[in-house]
Amino acid sequence: MSKRPAGGWNLQRVTTHPGEMLREEFLKPMSLSVNRLALDLHVPVSRIDDLVHERRGITADTALRLSLYFGMSAEFWMNLQSSYDLSKVKVEKLETLRSEVRPRPAA
Repeated sequence: MSKRPAGGWNLQRVTTHPGEMLREEFLKPMSLSVNRLALDLHVPVSRIDDLVHERRGITADTALRLSLYFGMSAEFWMNLQSSYDLSKVKVEKLETLRSEVRPRPAA
């Protein structure tokens, strides 16, 4: 049996990047190209290409455009981005932040 690490088990993982979700759950099954989606959304191809290759995140503008295009809520896309961002920071910095931040004493 493994010993528990001094800092505890870090079972956190980085959640799915919104670009991966767009690529795997929308573009591929719909045989939709990055170019076609960019044209239909009226955005630069580089924006969608960077998104599906996980080089950039989803902005509110892109979330709204995707929601109108796919007939779903902008919040779906923004929640994916928010979950991704928070999980990434937790995995990368949580232990450091725990040692840096002094919790406010209870009243």
